[in-house]
Amino acid sequence: MEMDGESASAQLAFGSSDILPEGALDEALQRAAQEGRALRVKLGMDPTAPDLHLGHTVLLHKARQFQDLGHQVLFLIGDFTARIGDPTGKSSTRPPLSAEAVAANAETYRQQIFRILDPQRTEIVFNSHWLDALKPQELIQLAARYTVARMLERDDFSKRYQAQQPIAVHEFLYPLLQGYDSVALRADVELGGTDQRFNLLVGRELQKEYGQRPQVVLTMPILEGLDGTQKMSKSLGNTIALEDPPEQMFGKLMSISDTLMWRYYALLSAKSPQEQLVLRRQAEAGALNPRDCKLDLAQELVARFHGEEVGVNARAAFLAQFQRREVPDDLPTQTLRIDPPRTLAKCLQALGWVRSSSEGMRKIREGAVQLDGIRIEEPSLVLEAGTEHLLQFGKRHIARVCLQGEETDHA
Repeated sequence: MEMDGESASAQLAFGSSDILPEGALDEALQRAAQEGRALRVKLGMDPTAPDLHLGHTVLLHKARQFQDLGHQVLFLIGDFTARIGDPTGKSSTRPPLSAEAVAANAETYRQQIFRILDPQRTEIVFNSHWLDALKPQELIQLAARYTVARMLERDDFSKRYQAQQPIAVHEFLYPLLQGYDSVALRADVELGGTDQRFNLLVGRELQKEYGQRPQVVLTMPILEGLDGTQKMSKSLGNTIALEDPPEQMFGKLMSISDTLMWRYYALLSAKSPQEQLVLRRQAEAGALNPRDCKLDLAQELVARFHGEEVGVNARAAFLAQFQRREVPDDLPTQTLRIDPPRTLAKCLQALGWVRSSSEGMRKIREGAVQLDGIRIEEPSLVLEAGTEHLLQFGKRHIARVCLQGEETDHA
């Protein structure tokens, strides 16, 4: 481990939401150094969908930082808990998956995580190995270690209880089982999204109950999707998937707003906090075009998931087709004034290419629309006011559009 404890802690803390309890990460790093051992860093994901997206990689990227500092990542595939269903952040129970679906999704996770994680410092574990072995008596004993009152402190449970919405008993078991995973793995640190904060803290409490040193909890923010407002989610159609073709991934990244770009930098880029701060200050001072920063970010992320040469080629293809305007020189620019949110579907409607935004959404899902030469399939994609894009619909419609709103009208 090349860094001292203080600088390592600062690097690991960058971009995080919470590190609990305060000072615990510093203590864990110092203790590991004194004992000459690697920290056991737990990162669990339930295989509820076949494809990982950039939202998932926020935690994978943080886990890789631990690995680069010499620590061991325990990548836990929640094949048992996926069959139960975690309602975290939901207003109702999440439907459980079949064992076959879970197994198929888990296999895709194994194939995708090593685009970020170091295989030499990663141990893949399945929580069915110990949870399937729990006897009814042991499960009841586990449940006896936590109270209903403490469970109702979890935000989504509390809201549903107050609204008199049903909460199934098995839903109380989910955080207990996730916490028991930490006991089984003897985790020193657990990583999770902010929506998992309660469950991660349950893990600390259970480790105390079983006589273990409680884990450090490090939570990361939830990454917004292409719309810039909602959590990146396949069900919302606002994702950038790891399996997206390189040029499509590059184009999607170039479509995000300048404001969202800096959040993507903080949560996804390998650039140091100092480098990012310099870039942002230069852009805000007008010494650097934010578009160039976005090009660098898009190239970095495409290269991470598809290879360095592919990243370079994707950038070259984007510049060749759009910055050099390899479209008719006399193509007029149309100005659109659309009230927020300025979705791509609303733009199609404003241009008169579709009769309604719902029809526009359908056409986008069908793959009939290209934004800056990249086929877009996210109907909820929001375009920023003051930006200009090349928009194509089918074979007959093509236009340069300049989006205006209150921000630009009053400039």
